[in-house]
Amino acid sequence: MKRMHIHVSVENLDDSIRFYRAIFGNAEPTVLKPDYCKWELTDPAVNFAISKRGAKTGVDHIGIQVETDNELAEMNARFAAAQLPVDEQIGTTCCYAKSDKTWTVDPQGVAWETFRTLEAAPVFGTSHEPAVTSAACCVPVESRVTLRSRG
Repeated sequence: MKRMHIHVSVENLDDSIRFYRAIFGNAEPTVLKPDYCKWELTDPAVNFAISKRGAKTGVDHIGIQVETDNELAEMNARFAAAQLPVDEQIGTTCCYAKSDKTWTVDPQGVAWETFRTLEAAPVFGTSHEPAVTSAACCVPVESRVTLRSRG
């Protein structure tokens, strides 16, 4: 099963948690940290995350979460078919989870990811780029994305 993923940067995490709990029928978050909160819902099928990580408020990125390696390969092929640069990250830590993922950026500049979560992680994230802070782990590194050859 594939699940939509939406990550929103918020100014006040507590106010936003109260709002989204109400929107999601008082569903409890599946992950709740001092700077991050996530709901994995089945109705609607969405992985909805909010965080206060210093990013501009609003939609941070959109994606599609998958459950199997075959689904991840299918989504990676779809990203390549869009003929936009991609950035593959294997075993990366982001949003308190270790995942295999691929990033692209749509023609409007909106970051998209497809990912398979492998396990929980004790930290928000790590970056493969020395100049990138962990606060930016959940967005593609623009220079890597734009410099990669098209799929």
